[in-house]
Amino acid sequence: MAELSRSSKYRATPDLPLPDGDRERLVERLNAAYASGNISEDAYPGLLDAVFSATTLGDVAPVVGALPGEVTYQVPAVIDTGNQRPGELAQARAASPMLGIAIAAGVVLAVIVLLTLVWFLF
Repeated sequence: MAELSRSSKYRATPDLPLPDGDRERLVERLNAAYASGNISEDAYPGLLDAVFSATTLGDVAPVVGALPGEVTYQVPAVIDTGNQRPGELAQARAASPMLGIAIAAGVVLAVIVLLTLVWFLF
């Protein structure tokens, strides 16, 4: 049985009511763990009973601790859509024409501001 972290909602807020959606997800995870052999035949009925009889998040903490870890992230888009092999460098993208326009506009604005300052100071 894995120890739940203190930030887990099951340990951090054990007195909150157990939402039906959480109960359903726990039953699905429990069934999948049993089917894959991660939960023994002896432990399964007790854990299932604990989920269905639970009224608070704290009541299901032992069940969550008995379940295998769950992936809580998604694959980053840059990895998911890349088309080169690992370690290969991607081709550089062409500079945006808007970048050149923005730089030129910034230079013109800076010159105008400087000329205006020189005009009023002298």
